[in-house]
Amino acid sequence: MATTNANPDSFGDRGPLLRWLVFTGLCVFAFVLLWRFGLIRQMVASDRTYLSSIIGLLYVAASMHCLWRTIVISREADAARRGGALIAAGSGGLNVEGDAIIVDGAGKLPPCLVSAHIHDLAVKARLQGPRRLDQTLLLRGLAGRLRGSNQFGAFASDTLMKLGLLGTIIGFIMMLAPIAGLDPSDRGAIKSSMNLMSDGMAVAMYTTLAGLVGSILVRIQYYMLDDATAKLFAYAVGLTEVRVVSILEDQPGAAE
Repeated sequence: MATTNANPDSFGDRGPLLRWLVFTGLCVFAFVLLWRFGLIRQMVASDRTYLSSIIGLLYVAASMHCLWRTIVISREADAARRGGALIAAGSGGLNVEGDAIIVDGAGKLPPCLVSAHIHDLAVKARLQGPRRLDQTLLLRGLAGRLRGSNQFGAFASDTLMKLGLLGTIIGFIMMLAPIAGLDPSDRGAIKSSMNLMSDGMAVAMYTTLAGLVGSILVRIQYYMLDDATAKLFAYAVGLTEVRVVSILEDQPGAAE
């Protein structure tokens, strides 16, 4: 009973989105400071491969995807919370009406993935008769639908890291290339080679830094998203195991 009575506002319609906004706001503030002191412009100007800029664009794209998924999960959590309140306030009956579930004495469950899962449970209970209702496989399907494209976060984080390492390799190649044809007696050539080596080192360092920071920040965002998804799934499990399954197994329609 403690599971179903857990505070749903901890994963409601505002929690995950507010956390994402606070985190992104801090990142934007840090970016503005770095731009104000000229560090971002120096990085872009020194990186002749433009990998740092590409990493920045991919980070923004991954952040927008995370924002979209966060909004989706927030709406699903809010709908699940309202559906749970309807079930708790109902008179103890769940009826299938098309693709919807009607709670006796409370009304129709709001459309969401959790409501669709309850609909599948009600249909299964009606078809299988008076047997114990096992929702293990249905819960696996619900978990997959809730996760959706959250796995993109791991792919994006890994891609940013790999791009940073690619920039490191390219930078070292640029740094070591002038040494092959260097004439020790030619001071002008040595000075030119040192400049080229300095440019190569700048490319290696800046791309590595951009890749590492971008990868870490993306992983943090998707960790918060995965945490909100896991809390929603835990609420769905508690709601269905404690209330929905008990109602469906006890109501007369399950034995027809």
